[in-house]
Amino acid sequence: MDTVSPRGKLGRREFLGAAAASAGLEALSPLLLCGRQREAVPSVEGSRHNFTWYNEDFLLDEKPFHIRSGEMHYARIPREYWRNRLKKLKSMGLNTVSTYMFWNFHETRPGEFNFAGRRDVAAFVRTAQEEGLWVILRPGPYSCAEWDFGGFPGWLLSTPDIRVRSTDPRFLSAARRYILHVGIELAHLQVTRGGPILMTQVENEYGSFGSDHAYMRAVQQMLLDAGFDVPLFTADGPTPRMLSGGTLPDVLSFINFGSDPASQFEAFARFRKNVPLMCAEFYPGWFDHWGEIHHHGNNQNLMEGMNWILSNGVSFNLYMFHGGTSFGYMNGANFGKAYEPDVTSYDYDAPLDEAGRPRAKYFDLKKLISQHSPDGQFPPLPAALPLIEIPRFELTDSARLDSMLGNPIRSIEPKPMESFGQSFGFILYRWLPKRPTKGRMNIISMNDYALIYQGDSKLAELDRRFNQNAVDVDLAPAQPLDILIENMGRINYGPRMVNDRKGITERVLLNGIALGGWQIFPLPLENLAKLQFSAKPKRGPRFYRGSFQLSSVGDTFLDMRGWGKGHVWVNGLHLGRFWKIGPQQTLFCPAPWLRTGTNELIALELETIGRTSVQGLKDPVFETVEID
Repeated sequence: MDTVSPRGKLGRREFLGAAAASAGLEALSPLLLCGRQREAVPSVEGSRHNFTWYNEDFLLDEKPFHIRSGEMHYARIPREYWRNRLKKLKSMGLNTVSTYMFWNFHETRPGEFNFAGRRDVAAFVRTAQEEGLWVILRPGPYSCAEWDFGGFPGWLLSTPDIRVRSTDPRFLSAARRYILHVGIELAHLQVTRGGPILMTQVENEYGSFGSDHAYMRAVQQMLLDAGFDVPLFTADGPTPRMLSGGTLPDVLSFINFGSDPASQFEAFARFRKNVPLMCAEFYPGWFDHWGEIHHHGNNQNLMEGMNWILSNGVSFNLYMFHGGTSFGYMNGANFGKAYEPDVTSYDYDAPLDEAGRPRAKYFDLKKLISQHSPDGQFPPLPAALPLIEIPRFELTDSARLDSMLGNPIRSIEPKPMESFGQSFGFILYRWLPKRPTKGRMNIISMNDYALIYQGDSKLAELDRRFNQNAVDVDLAPAQPLDILIENMGRINYGPRMVNDRKGITERVLLNGIALGGWQIFPLPLENLAKLQFSAKPKRGPRFYRGSFQLSSVGDTFLDMRGWGKGHVWVNGLHLGRFWKIGPQQTLFCPAPWLRTGTNELIALELETIGRTSVQGLKDPVFETVEID
C-alpha cells in the first residue's frame, strides 16, 4: 500500500525544487541540495531538534537529511572502547550509529534491571552525541542479532506454555515492563528533548516470523507509552510476505539485504511509495556457526551496492560496522536443517575487525562516502590501540567440575534448566541404577551438548547438531549415571526459537521405559570461587588454572588450539567458548580486562585434552578442523 506524509503527495524532486525556489536557488537534485548545506550534528548542549519525513525525504529541522549509519552493539564492546569505536565510525564518514538493546542483557531475572557499567545504554548514547553522531535505537523486545534467544530472557521459558512474539498476555506483560524501563533510561535522549536519538524500531524483522498485526500494534503502543515520540519504523526483508507480515501502515518501513539494492528497492516500490528509502541492514559480511568455514563478505557486491545507495541518495545502515564479541554465554543459534550454534566471535568481516582495527574495506568505503558527502572531509582516525603477544604459559592447577555441585534438586522426571530459574551454562542430571542395567538410552529431548558418565568412565558424547540423542549403555549398580548438558545458545531466528528450552526437556527412556527419581544440579558457572584446585591432574570435565605476568596491557587473542571444547575466564571475566572444530580458534581478550602484574586464566575443558598451555596472539585464527 502507499503511505504518505500528512503534507501531501508532492514528489521528492518537486518538493526540493519548490524549496530551492522559495530560497532563491535553482532547482537542485537531492544529492546536490544536501551537498550545498552544512551537515547537522547533534549538540552536546542539549539543543532540541525536529526529525520527521516528507514524501521520500527525511527532514532534520525541516532540511533534507541523509542517514549514513553503522551498526554496533554496546553489549558486544567493552565500555572502555565505546568512544574509540564511535570515533572510527565518524571518521569513515558515517553520521549515525544504530544499536540493538538486548532485553536479557538488562533484565537477567524478572523485575531485576541492570543499566550500570557495561549495561549503561544511556552512557553509550550520550557518548555518541559527544562524538557528533545521531542514534537509531532498536530496543526490541526481539532483536535476533545472533544473540541468545534473540535478546529474550531465558526466564520467560520457565512458564511451560508461554508463546513469545505473540499476544500471549503473559509475554506482553513482561515485554511491556521491559520497554517501559527502556523509556525511563532513554526517552529523554530523543532529539525532541535534546538528545541524539532520531528513530526507534518496532520489534525486528517480524515478517520473517509471522503476520500478527495485533502483536505489532501492542509493541508499537508499548513504545508510545514509554515516551518515544520520534518516528517509529519496522525493518524486514524485501519479499512480499515479509513486508506484509512485519509492517504497520502508519509506521515507516525499511528493508534489509546484502546486495543489488536497485532490484531490492524496485520490489519495495510495489509495496510502498512516497516514503523515505532506507536499507536498515546492509551486510558487509556474515556470522559463523561452529564447524563451518569462517565467512567473508563479497566486497565487490558491497562496493557496488554502496555506490548505488550513495548515488541515489538512499539512507543506509551498515550491519555490522563493528561486530565485536558475544562474550560469555550470549551467542545465539540458528536452525536450518539442524541446530547451528554461533561462535563467540562476532567479527562479521565488518569494516572494523573484532579488535576494532580498520580493514581494507573500511578505507574503500570511506573513500566512496567522501565522494558523496558535502565536503568529503572527516575526522582523523584515533591512534591505534596496542595489541600484545603473551608468551605461552602453563595452566598447572586443575579442579573437577563436580566440585561445583551444590545440593541437588530432586525430581521424578528431568526438567529443563529454565524450570529452576537458570538461563545459561550447564546442568547435570544424576540417576542411580539399583541393579545392573543394559540397553538403549534415549534422551527426549537433549539440548544441546551432552557428556554421559558413570563414575569416571565416559560413556558417550551427544551433539544436537547431528540430532544425537541416544546411546547404548551397560550400567553397574549403585553407581550414579551423570548426564551433563551444555546450553550452546538458544535459537534466535525462525519458528523453533519459541520453545528452545535447555537441558533435558521431557524424559529419559531406557529400553523404552521412562527413568524416574532424578537428582538435578544447575551449573550456571557464574561464580567460580567454589572450585577446589590442586596440582594433581583430574579426569572428567575439569577446570585448569594458570597465571601470566604483564608489564603493560593490550588487546590480545588467546590461542586455544590444542584444547578440546569449553570456556575461558580471565581475571574472573567470562570471555566465551572454544571448540577445536572451529572456525574460531582464538578468543578476543580486551586490554581493559587485563592488568599489569599477575593475571589469572581459568579454562573449563570438557573433552580429552591435548594441551594445557595458552599463548596470546596479535591476530585471530579462524580455521575449521575436520573431526572423525
